Amino acid sequence: MMTSVPFKAEQGLDFLRVYLITDRKRIGKDQFLNAIEKALQGGVRALQIREKDLSPNDLLALALEVKVLTQRYNAKLFINDRADIAAMAGADGVHLTEASVQASEIKNKFSDLIVGVSTHSIEGARLAETQGADFITFSPIYATPSKASYGSPQGLDPLRQVSQAVRLPVLALGGITLNRVPECLEQGAFGVALISDIWDSIDIKQHSSEYTQNFGGNTI
Repeated sequence: MMTSVPFKAEQGLDFLRVYLITDRKRIGKDQFLNAIEKALQGGVRALQIREKDLSPNDLLALALEVKVLTQRYNAKLFINDRADIAAMAGADGVHLTEASVQASEIKNKFSDLIVGVSTHSIEGARLAETQGADFITFSPIYATPSKASYGSPQGLDPLRQVSQAVRLPVLALGGITLNRVPECLEQGAFGVALISDIWDSIDIKQHSSEYTQNFGGNTI
């Protein structure tokens, strides 16, 4: 059963409930835009472009292509770590790491951008909140190769502690699968962030829809 947190929902960030992060190498360049559209058709309303191997010009060109799709489905587009490119592409937000510039600095320069911050500890979560983040991801909750560099899985107890420690929407990230969504929400997570479980699925549209059904379906 979904655990609702009224003051968080009132911030108008319900589109973050299922936060999908791209991985061109996993999807395949030829199928990239098609896969994104299928996820959007399935109800995903927040998409982060996280393609660290691209040059700034190539990242901007890709973001402009994806923006056409997110606009079509009334979804929000985030760019990993590059607020300048997010602004140039007309994206809705930027996602920072703990080593990036502070959220407050982005807010000062790009006041229209929604700012997310990746965190890996209670201290990091509180700092992100203090520095003006709009939401955070907390990871890794479960074992996952993409977050192996951040150490052993955090587990559900730290997720609960972080969710209680900040007044920001907290998105559980790392090893998320469909059957794990309810237990993350029970610990106070606002939503989930994920990569592989949707992109690796046989039917991206259907699997995305199954995720969004945890939050009322594709009307989020």
